[in-house]
Amino acid sequence: MLGFYWVLSYMTGNFMTAYVVGKVYGVNLQEERSKNLGARNAGSVIGKDAFLWTFLGDSLKGALIVGAGRFMHFEEWEIILGASLCILGHLFPFWLKFNGGKGVATFIGVGLALSPSLFLMMVVGTAITLSITRSLTLSMLGGFLLYVGAIMYTDKLSLYIPLLVAIIFMLMKHMSNIKESLERRK
Repeated sequence: MLGFYWVLSYMTGNFMTAYVVGKVYGVNLQEERSKNLGARNAGSVIGKDAFLWTFLGDSLKGALIVGAGRFMHFEEWEIILGASLCILGHLFPFWLKFNGGKGVATFIGVGLALSPSLFLMMVVGTAITLSITRSLTLSMLGGFLLYVGAIMYTDKLSLYIPLLVAIIFMLMKHMSNIKESLERRK
């Protein structure tokens, strides 16, 4: 049953809300602006409603995987691995030649469902960094830093290693945005 849960987690991550939203609006988001299948690109190309639907769909799939794991009474590390596979499924969907979104909305759903108190540190870190940098992309780095710090502080580092790996892949997907934001600050 656990193996099925992990496969289901990755496959759920493969559901690209932006792809569906784009089809509804008659737009192929893979050919527009950043060519990314995420809420930000959907919002930039189509509008606020597309952003909202994409964000909700992508965050919901992360929360659902965590909820399903808890419903099946899996251990916390098994659920965290499933949640991480969901994020990786979003980043690297097999049916799109492993070229998916950047994972932020899915991570938000996962983070909130796993531990709202730990995720609060992500929000606080993002808000503090945003007030300094005025860049949402760079503020995400501050959020992740405080989030990882909170995980370490609560002595859950070994438990959260799969999620930290997913975060590293998310940051790799954001490298061009990070470099662009840093260049604008010069």
